[in-house]
Amino acid sequence: MKRTEVEQKYKWAVEDIFPSDEAWEIAFQALAPKMDFAKYRGTLNTVENLVAYFEAEEALSVEAMRVYLYAFLKHDEDVGNTKYMGYMGKMMGVLTKFSMETSFVTPELTALPEETLRAFAADERLKDYDYMLTRLIAEKKYILSEAEERILAQTSEPMSVANDVFGLLDNAELNAPEIEYEGKKQTITNGLYSMIMSGKDRAKREEAFRLFYSAYGKILGTLAATYYGSVKKDIFYKNVRGYESCLQKSLLGEDVDESVYRNLIKAVNDATPIMHRYMHIRKRVLGYEEMHMYDIYPSLVEDAELRLSYEDAFELVLKGLAPLGEEYNALLRKGRDERWIDVCETEGKRSGAYSIGIYGCHPYVLLNYQPTTHNVFTIAHEMGHALHSYFSNSRQPYAKSNYTLFVAEVASTVNEVLLLKYLLKTTEDKALKKYLLNYFMDMIRTTLFRQTQFAEFEEKAHAMAEAGEPLNKDNLSSLYDGLNKKYYGDAVTYDPEIATEWARIPHFYRAFYVYKYATGITAAICIANKILSEGAPAIEKYFTFLSGGGSTDPVSLLKGAGADLTKEETFLAAMKEFEDALNSFEAMID
Repeated sequence: MKRTEVEQKYKWAVEDIFPSDEAWEIAFQALAPKMDFAKYRGTLNTVENLVAYFEAEEALSVEAMRVYLYAFLKHDEDVGNTKYMGYMGKMMGVLTKFSMETSFVTPELTALPEETLRAFAADERLKDYDYMLTRLIAEKKYILSEAEERILAQTSEPMSVANDVFGLLDNAELNAPEIEYEGKKQTITNGLYSMIMSGKDRAKREEAFRLFYSAYGKILGTLAATYYGSVKKDIFYKNVRGYESCLQKSLLGEDVDESVYRNLIKAVNDATPIMHRYMHIRKRVLGYEEMHMYDIYPSLVEDAELRLSYEDAFELVLKGLAPLGEEYNALLRKGRDERWIDVCETEGKRSGAYSIGIYGCHPYVLLNYQPTTHNVFTIAHEMGHALHSYFSNSRQPYAKSNYTLFVAEVASTVNEVLLLKYLLKTTEDKALKKYLLNYFMDMIRTTLFRQTQFAEFEEKAHAMAEAGEPLNKDNLSSLYDGLNKKYYGDAVTYDPEIATEWARIPHFYRAFYVYKYATGITAAICIANKILSEGAPAIEKYFTFLSGGGSTDPVSLLKGAGADLTKEETFLAAMKEFEDALNSFEAMID
């Protein structure tokens, strides 16, 4: 479908940011003259001067991100559009310059005595920055000199090339094959591939699987090189700053203790026998002599797929999230009616789904909606992100509004769990209940187990590179193949193509992000259960979390909402949800 064929109500309202490209150009040109921070250099040793700097930096940052947001959204409407590629390029240049111009600040502050920083953090005039200043004390040993930080600030743009190249290959220049589907030749986009994989036609699944991976296989060496470049970037920053590992750098950057990550890896590894059991049950229900990886996506229940229009899907989401109260539901309707959401899959549009929230603007959500159950849950998921941003941005000062990536997947997954439990509770259709149990198991499989598998892949790939082992297509595929077999067990027959799946995972270019999906669903299951069982007190705690932004460390924010990730039992409770669903499902099919 071409974008011009889409009704206006299904397109996001970029005009809420700027009314036209011409208005964007004017705003863009106004940024550079305001980027004068040199006068603050060497003066940040008093509260008065620090307040003045923060006020100037905040004003420009808010405006620059508004200009960036417009370019970002227009680019994603058609990733091959050279005009908006140019906009993005210009904005990346501005943001790099912004980073360079302010690169003296952190080294200058960390050079101050610890008692001075603590006094700053305790001063009422700097209350919006108290957590940030406290964090600087912990980060002092990883901050370099002003000159070195200025050089590092200039590396952000070239260091993003690997990610940029992957995005171009994956979204625009991959020679995607065509397939006969629903009576016509269609290009296998990411969205169509997912739809075919969840379908009942096994021969069509296998055909799409082999065609899709053959396209990636033709550029597998290139994709290995781009990923290796991304890993080298991570290692470079880790070495330059003196961290023990790339993982440590990522965790400390968000004030997350490594025990949380290790709790996750251990809990999931210990629970792989449950996953192996699920795979054996799936194989038995399907009745296959051999079950392949293209067989693990379709529902095990016939004719129970929720194939809803976008409008009906959104209404169902509203019902499922009713336990969160009228304020939350009113904001969901506001987002739909005021066009925060770009709904339809169109030619050249960025694949997948996301939400982006910038301070001073309402959130935006990208969808590529297809009439499947998964896409209904995607609406709930992305609107969870959007309203998390909305609450944090509207109830925190700018300096504390930005929640960390660690908690970014919690609100989205709470919505999914609430919707799922609503559907399980309200349906009297046995087939639909079986379908939903199957869907819940697959939600946990894909969000908890699969993302932890990805996390293990990332950690091992980085370790290989640090040990001097090149990350070529063979090494990466061998690593991925071994993890597949560990996680899914002996019920699955492993085709060689699936060993190359690593090559099409965009999140790998944002190192140590994916494990947060797994901790997110763990926390979300805990919080959702408390909301449903405790009602108002749990909802109040949850809204405090949603409104918390980056006001303190993320583990404490989650603990306040009722999910303590420092305790192993929190993870074990999520595994029990998986096992309980599996037991219920097995009882219904026997």
